[in-house]
Amino acid sequence: MVGELNIDKTNNTLGEGRRMHPHKFTLWVAIASMLMMFAGLTSAFIIKSNLEGWRTIDFPKIFWLSTVVIVASSVTIQMALRAFKQRSMQRYRSLMVVTVILGMTFVAMQILGFYELWNDQNVRFKGSSGAGQFLYVIAGLHGLHVIGGMVALIIVVCRSLWGRVKSYSSVPVEVMSSYWHFVDILWIYLLVFFLLLS
Repeated sequence: MVGELNIDKTNNTLGEGRRMHPHKFTLWVAIASMLMMFAGLTSAFIIKSNLEGWRTIDFPKIFWLSTVVIVASSVTIQMALRAFKQRSMQRYRSLMVVTVILGMTFVAMQILGFYELWNDQNVRFKGSSGAGQFLYVIAGLHGLHVIGGMVALIIVVCRSLWGRVKSYSSVPVEVMSSYWHFVDILWIYLLVFFLLLS
């Protein structure tokens, strides 16, 4: 009977191991809904771009630099995840702080880029073509997702710096890393999309 109990426990453990963690499942559902939203917006952008009076936009060079920055932040957060799994907590904390700094730099560069579009190129919300409206709405929504990720990153970093590590579960870091990779890839997609249509 003891042997049977051990077998049952083993099977339960294997069954649990195959299930996706609820936090990861929630993240993927959220990512799927965000993808649908941005797909709808970019599809509407394509339709509007075929209308008469559509205005082309010259993208500021700082957007290219901001792309390099956010890609670098994806690399650092992936390295931080590896460091966490290896229980190298000091390296993990340092890499997460670097990721936060790179994220803040990206947001600052985005603000400068859109400031240039607003003032130097006079890309505003008004206009019959709707180019400005679509650009600011789509990029603004991406910016909100990045800022949301920044808030979560800062919370994770603060907990790692001042909180006691009660569990070495890597799930929170994995979820944060996956989300950050998502906003990174989403920005690259939007940049290429706007460059092709603008």
